[in-house]
Amino acid sequence: MNIFRLAADISHAVAIVLLLYKIWTSRSCAGLSLKSQSLYVAVFVSRYLDIFRFVSFYNTFMKLFFIIGSSATVYLMAFKFKHTYQKENDSFPVLYLILPCIAMAFVLPYEYNPVEILWTFSIWQESVAIFPQLFMVQKTGEAESITSHYLFALGSYRGLYILNWIYRYVVEDHVDWISIVAGVIQTVLYCDFFYLYITRVIKGRKLDLPA
Repeated sequence: MNIFRLAADISHAVAIVLLLYKIWTSRSCAGLSLKSQSLYVAVFVSRYLDIFRFVSFYNTFMKLFFIIGSSATVYLMAFKFKHTYQKENDSFPVLYLILPCIAMAFVLPYEYNPVEILWTFSIWQESVAIFPQLFMVQKTGEAESITSHYLFALGSYRGLYILNWIYRYVVEDHVDWISIVAGVIQTVLYCDFFYLYITRVIKGRKLDLPA
């Protein structure tokens, strides 16, 4: 554990809390992609198959939090507040994301066993899971402030993990190329959003995309 990984985990947890807060207080999931949230459930379930192998309280708690938090988000969107879900705007074809990730999991795992293949799938899938949400924002041309804060916290989590990998390489001589490449891909997806967030949302303006 290092400060960059801790900050990344906190940023990730804040993103999930912000999303649940937004849905529960507004009683609406308008503007949110159920496809993205469902992909995140698949990411965490496939990654944390070792959840019952105790490493530390922190490790177990965070794994449970990510699985339960993402599952609760999907439940609220798909069932409790489904009448507010804008299905017509959540139209990105997710098979274009899932199938390449499955292929990469079988082609480039560190070891050929079910747990390692599922872990590899989860890394690649997480790198593109946000794409339906970003596509939805692009399609509608705007995002509520709290949705923007959620996306910024989620993007910051990946950016901080890049610093974590740099730190581990320098201090521990540890390199995880799958996580690094997938993390860079995910961070690049956020670049335009980061610019708009800094130039608009932080200044108190609504995140409206340029025409």
